[in-house]
Amino acid sequence: MAVQQSRPITIVIAEKNPLLQSSLIKLFSGDERFTVAAVASDGERFIEAVDKTPFDVGVIGWEMPYLDGRGVLQTLRARTDAPRLIVYTGSPNPDVPRQAMTLGAAGFCSKREPPEQLLDTIIAVAAGRMVFPFIDVSSLASDPLAGLTPRERELLAALAGGLTNQQMAGQLDISLNTVKFHLKNLYDKLGVGNRAQAVAFYLKGREAR
Repeated sequence: MAVQQSRPITIVIAEKNPLLQSSLIKLFSGDERFTVAAVASDGERFIEAVDKTPFDVGVIGWEMPYLDGRGVLQTLRARTDAPRLIVYTGSPNPDVPRQAMTLGAAGFCSKREPPEQLLDTIIAVAAGRMVFPFIDVSSLASDPLAGLTPRERELLAALAGGLTNQQMAGQLDISLNTVKFHLKNLYDKLGVGNRAQAVAFYLKGREAR
């Protein structure tokens, strides 16, 4: 939904680097067009902020602990009330903008660009536009295991080890709900319907390596 210019654009930031967190907060607080509703240090906490705090635009990293940018986009893409998301990253991988677009992001901005570029991207995305560099939108890599986040890989290995959801939550120090949404994303990515099929997929993948 486009944001009317009569009010500030509400932003939530997901950034693992504390120094960059502070820089972004300073950047936005010095501009009356924006207001920062929350700051998260990883993707899991960003999803928690989505559930608790209404906001217009999320500025998320691509390489984050626990749940990375890909995982955040995968988690939110089916939600009709999800905020519009911009991937803001210094990743040298030239394929990241294409992957972000394919997963439902509304914009992409490189950390190598001047800060004003991020502000312009947020304003355009809040107004309902898509902002990406030129992208060849061909299909993504065909290996589902290659698309798993680090946390999803941990959970898949834990599933193969026979752990229950509760045991995984305790071992990884995350909530049971967080385990469940990771598992849902994991099953969707692998194209399976339950943990037995996921474990079979995992074991087959290991045998093929």
